[in-house]
Amino acid sequence: LSRSAGARSAARERGPARAAAAEREPARALSAESSPDAAHAIERMRWDGVRLPDGALRGCTALVHLAGEPIFGGPLTRERRRRIASSRIDSTRAIAAALRAARGARDARGSRGADAARDADAPAVFLCASAVGFYGSRGDELLTESARAGSGFLADVCEQWEAAAATAADALRVVSLRLGIVLSRAGGALPLLALPFRFGLGGRFGDGTQWVPWIQLDDAVGALRHALRDESLRGAVNVVAPSPVRNAALSDAIARALHRPAWLPVPAIALRCALGELSGELLGSRRCIPERLLAAGFAFEHREIESALAAELAGRG
Repeated sequence: LSRSAGARSAARERGPARAAAAEREPARALSAESSPDAAHAIERMRWDGVRLPDGALRGCTALVHLAGEPIFGGPLTRERRRRIASSRIDSTRAIAAALRAARGARDARGSRGADAARDADAPAVFLCASAVGFYGSRGDELLTESARAGSGFLADVCEQWEAAAATAADALRVVSLRLGIVLSRAGGALPLLALPFRFGLGGRFGDGTQWVPWIQLDDAVGALRHALRDESLRGAVNVVAPSPVRNAALSDAIARALHRPAWLPVPAIALRCALGELSGELLGSRRCIPERLLAAGFAFEHREIESALAAELAGRG
């Protein structure tokens, strides 16, 4: 599910389309727009961002929910905090309730025979986005999915977001996707990170020692597809590459990929003045690893940052 079909969520919008095309199966995307996407066999339905519209679950075997108000969409005012939380928690709570109801209806039909149960619209798996922001800022601590939640506004939102998804866990398999920074040339963080380097003005954030959990777009889509199929995956799953990097190393790698220098660091105080509390998303340290994906046998195409950046930035200096 995606609330916006616009550029602000380009990486996430490409993900479901790629997954549908790769699986050669039709998909249904809930969006602010309702035009079909014939190229990827995607049917679009209008959605108010909270309650599933009638027919949304028709014929669905799985539901993937990736929607949410952009974190870097403006100052972190009281109203923005409300929208960031509500777009994630309230929508997930409503979707979980609809899924529980659908599974209950399927079970009731099952008591009337196998054919009736088979015809019921009841997905068997619910993948719901979360984020590595769940952990807060943790220095050099190695963070697997069993690590406790961190502190701060976004950590609290992620914890409540996952709790809302888990309310459906008694009815179907639920996976909370703790996404790192998804690297895609089409949108998201990478074009913004790369922009100053293109003008020869790039550099690390703060002292550059903070860990950055990342994943290349194709691997992120592959991880979602793996989670859809692999019934051993339940609960939280870190959707990150196996090799987190420090911010300074990421900056140097972007500079090399674009054949530009990395000589102009952004002082931490400048980020705090410009972004306030959100500066913690750039200065905070999250050394996350994908323990559960690796244990489930997922094979990453891009395990190292140089490979990921070559795939997304090659020839774009």
